[in-house]
Amino acid sequence: MAAKVYIVIYSLYHHIYTLALEVQKGLVAAGVDAKIFQVPETLSDELLTVLHAPAKPDVPVITVDDLKEADGFLFGIPTRFGTMPSQIKSFLDATGGLWANGTLAGKFAGTFFSTASQHGGQETTAFTTVTYFAHHGMIYVPLGFANPHLFDNSEVIGGSAWGAGTVANGDGSRQVSQKEKEIAQTQGENFGKVVSTFVKGKSA
Repeated sequence: MAAKVYIVIYSLYHHIYTLALEVQKGLVAAGVDAKIFQVPETLSDELLTVLHAPAKPDVPVITVDDLKEADGFLFGIPTRFGTMPSQIKSFLDATGGLWANGTLAGKFAGTFFSTASQHGGQETTAFTTVTYFAHHGMIYVPLGFANPHLFDNSEVIGGSAWGAGTVANGDGSRQVSQKEKEIAQTQGENFGKVVSTFVKGKSA
């Protein structure tokens, strides 16, 4: 049976969703059953209109119980003041019941990001998300410098050893670059190989 990985995102202006599609390609290339979900929105429709937010991606809204089904998770997180936005936090805060039962212990987790600027907190967002994984007993899998584009200083490129990323500008005008997409694919493929190896070994 193929390993199952859920890509769990919040994406207001679709930068994270664009990365998630590339992460999914990498996971599929590694032989993983990969599905994209979005966390519930906490903002009102009126406020989303004021923010000129486009329609949500056409992917299902995840529930806490859905987490029981997967072997691993890649969380796509748009940074808010150097940490996760309230939508992601609200969802993770609702996993207390799973924590009490140890349901997520031994499952794998990774992260990827979108920030407004180059130093907008992609790494600090990882730091402040890892605490949830630690409390659940989950196994955090960083990207490392697995893609050569992470060494490229000739242009703005999101991502770090902690995960793929993009830099969107404060108004969301910068779109995900080809190099950022390739980094996201690398992360998906490498994460998929780790999870698949574990699942195959467990069932051997």
